[in-house]
Amino acid sequence: MKRKATIHGNVTFTPGDGVPIVIPEGPIEIEETEDSVILGWEQAQGVVGSTAMPRIQYDQYVEAGHIRPAE
Repeated sequence: MKRKATIHGNVTFTPGDGVPIVIPEGPIEIEETEDSVILGWEQAQGVVGSTAMPRIQYDQYVEAGHIRPAE
C-alpha cells in the first residue's frame, strides 16, 4: 500500500554503480516491502522520479529524520 512521506535533508540514491543522486526535499510516496522501499517524487514539473531503496538504508534515513512518513 502506498503511503505519504516527506524528505527533510540530504537523501540520496545510487543508480547502479553511478554517482549518488539527491532526492529533492518535499513530499514523496513510499511503498514498503519486506526488504526494500520504493520512493516516488516529482523531480520537476511533470517529471516523476522513483527508486527502490534497501530497507536498512530507508530505516537509517527515517531514524535520522531525513524521511518522515505521514502518521
